[in-house]
Amino acid sequence: MNASSPFPVEAKKAARIEIIPLIDVIFFLLATFVLFTLSLNKIIAIPVNLPVATPPTDSKPDPDLVTLQVSESGSAYWNGEPIQMGEIEARLSDYKSRTGNPRVLVAGDNKAKFGPAVEALDEVRKAGITQVSVMTTVLPTGRH
Repeated sequence: MNASSPFPVEAKKAARIEIIPLIDVIFFLLATFVLFTLSLNKIIAIPVNLPVATPPTDSKPDPDLVTLQVSESGSAYWNGEPIQMGEIEARLSDYKSRTGNPRVLVAGDNKAKFGPAVEALDEVRKAGITQVSVMTTVLPTGRH
């Protein structure tokens, strides 16, 4: 032991730099810089005029087009006539055999469930009718 020092003489440890706090500070500065530069950029948008669908000008219904509507209760309507869901397959087969170019418009009322509408689309697909449209406007039940 050294008389001038009250502590025992040991090997001196070299000073070291802790890197974990340094990484934290660097990430904080990086995030601050990114957020600050993003707030400086003014977002410029180009106005786009999207087309709007217009109803056809003639008011007479197309005789070759069948409207198949599904209601909230799960019942179906064939051109406004109430039918059971089980009748759809037979009506589609008959319609396809009578019409050279069968076209079906599948619609739903404002509270119709998704499942019965998919069932109606499946029946149209099983019947082999390829020209199918889905109406996106809301109709009252049984109206077309």
